[in-house]
Amino acid sequence: MDRKGIVLGSKLTVFSMILLWHRHGVDQPRNPWSDGPEFITQCPIWPGGNFTYQVILFEEEGTLWWHAHSDFDRATVHGAIVIHPKRGTTFPFNKPDKEIPIILGEWWNDDVEHVLDEAKRTGGDVEPADANTINGQPGDMFPLCSREDTFKVAVQQGNTYLLKVINAGLTNDMFFAVAGHRLTVVGIDARYTKPLTVDYIMIAPGQTMDVLLEANRTLGSNSRYYIAARTFITVPVDTIPFNNSTTTAIVEYTDNPAARPVGPPEFPLLLPAIKDEDAAMAFVKQLRSLGNQDHPVHVPTQVDEHMLIDDIDINFLPCDATNATNKSCNGARDPKATGSRRASTIFESPAIDVLDAYYYGSGRGVYEEDFPNKPVNAFVNPTGDNGGGPLLTKRGTKVKVLEYGTVVEVVFQDLSSENHPMHLHGFAFYVVGRGSGTFDERRDQTTYNLVDPPLQNTVSVPKSVWAAIRFRADNPGVWFMHCPFDRHVVWGMDTVFIVKDGKTPQAQMLPRPPNMPEC
Repeated sequence: MDRKGIVLGSKLTVFSMILLWHRHGVDQPRNPWSDGPEFITQCPIWPGGNFTYQVILFEEEGTLWWHAHSDFDRATVHGAIVIHPKRGTTFPFNKPDKEIPIILGEWWNDDVEHVLDEAKRTGGDVEPADANTINGQPGDMFPLCSREDTFKVAVQQGNTYLLKVINAGLTNDMFFAVAGHRLTVVGIDARYTKPLTVDYIMIAPGQTMDVLLEANRTLGSNSRYYIAARTFITVPVDTIPFNNSTTTAIVEYTDNPAARPVGPPEFPLLLPAIKDEDAAMAFVKQLRSLGNQDHPVHVPTQVDEHMLIDDIDINFLPCDATNATNKSCNGARDPKATGSRRASTIFESPAIDVLDAYYYGSGRGVYEEDFPNKPVNAFVNPTGDNGGGPLLTKRGTKVKVLEYGTVVEVVFQDLSSENHPMHLHGFAFYVVGRGSGTFDERRDQTTYNLVDPPLQNTVSVPKSVWAAIRFRADNPGVWFMHCPFDRHVVWGMDTVFIVKDGKTPQAQMLPRPPNMPEC
């Protein structure tokens, strides 16, 4: 496919912190140089430095977002990206009267960098730091709660509003609903869907959804309705104390400004409970691509590369008891939690970014000896049994190399006690199948939707569930795949795809910009 697109420029200057900038869901055709993840496609931008990103849009249309992509910085460094239809075209639904971005975030009762340091030191889930923890992180964590007088959405009866919902949280899937109103999903991750009218949505961290809200309630003396979002979490909340409050804002009908509201706003009674796994699966299994003439579906039917991530889980690293500074160790086999795929190697960022290692190692641009001893290793299989003890892993920079044009199917199998969404840079993928329990290739592939599966860049994978995705590797470069729970990223629940150049100039990476940040 000829991946041409619209080119934009954006300069980022850093004043007092180390930072990188990722446009979440922008494919960046042939341009991994401006993708942004730390030590994957670039070195950090150091204080006092700057870098101009070249943002290339391809087929994205709808809502995406941008955020920092180093450590926990995206907790507060983020914002919306709105991509309208091309000139001369329009929405595949009636044009809304107004568009309203809604960003779901989190409020932390501690400095997030301190939280990150503690998660790295203790392994988080395994050794809670104090009584006020979620997954071992100091301080209560909960979705940002709005007071009634700080966030209101003014609507008029008869109008239609396009809510552009973004889950910018670091750690949680979320349910979202509006009292007294049904929601019609028309897009996910900047790709259109068949209209899906529901009482609530479930949105994973990193995901975006375009949702129509019709202001169709009869006007009365109390024409106010809560917008509400609630965490969807499957870890044992009964034993891990945290604040599970529901974030709220208010939809207020303004047709009669003289009317004084009476009583509290209505609350969405059908907002699912915090651990309602059935409600989460019921929603995501209904999503379908639009699949019309202007927005066709191109699901690959022949797969070249099958990958089964057969147990997304939190495993363990053996502690180094000889290290006197490691106070979290109680012995040589006292483990510390990490994020990995079964007992395989957890991903560890190298001293330089993977893209530079690949680019220079392939002999393009400069001589190979400029970066000696920086090999990019092949993906490894799980290490196997650990003799009945805890699943122990090892560290390493392991990647998966793909020939240009390869059709890839990845099945994510979550057999843990926690949700693990997955996000892929550089591509949108079709979510061709979902199911409960352990994935069975012969049985479950017969249930795949190869007609109109949703096209996404982030897929939710609730506990005890599998999800299958397909994409064609037609975007040359280095592309990150990771769990959007940021604590899992720093523990190594991620990997990298390297897509080789194709044969034609339009199937090859763009040249390396001369002003890339130095490590």
